Amino acid sequence: MSSENGDMLETVITYLEMTAPPKPVHLAPAAGKLAFMLAEHPTVSFYRYLYNTVGEPWLWYERRVMGDPELLAIIDDPQVDIYVLYADGVPAGFAELDRRSPPDIELAYFGLIPEFVGRGLGPFLLRQAIEEAWTHEPDRLWVHTCTLDHPKALAVYQRAGFAPYRQETKTFPDPRASGLLPAGDTGQR
Repeated sequence: MSSENGDMLETVITYLEMTAPPKPVHLAPAAGKLAFMLAEHPTVSFYRYLYNTVGEPWLWYERRVMGDPELLAIIDDPQVDIYVLYADGVPAGFAELDRRSPPDIELAYFGLIPEFVGRGLGPFLLRQAIEEAWTHEPDRLWVHTCTLDHPKALAVYQRAGFAPYRQETKTFPDPRASGLLPAGDTGQR
């Protein structure tokens, strides 16, 4: 939602958590060959490709403004795991698990490349990330989503077993106004 001056955006952020592993569920993903792989020591350029491509429709900008050394320090940290979903050999999305604040794990980033949205891969990728997170035996796994994310994001997290525990409203400069993201409405919010 835009503010009156057009250079500020307002969003409602919902924080969700799960405090025990969900019951195993077999999800039949869309047809094709799928691989869920840990990106060991991902390069900054590969990470930026994933982050920028997945996040642009949802106005993700925080990591775009980071310098390469700062970003590399995060993605190369042994307590940060970047998992990539491949569909027929092509990157289709990613999930980032941040284990730097034990005993919790944050699902810091999660999403699909736009061309793969709507193929049933989101719940599959989320289930894989959740299962991987619980192998580390956290006290809780948490994530946040906002009203600028995919309209089904909140429901997908809840169906996967996350429960909301807090909401807040934030206002921030529109990253399109500063040139961090392409101008214009994506039409996907």
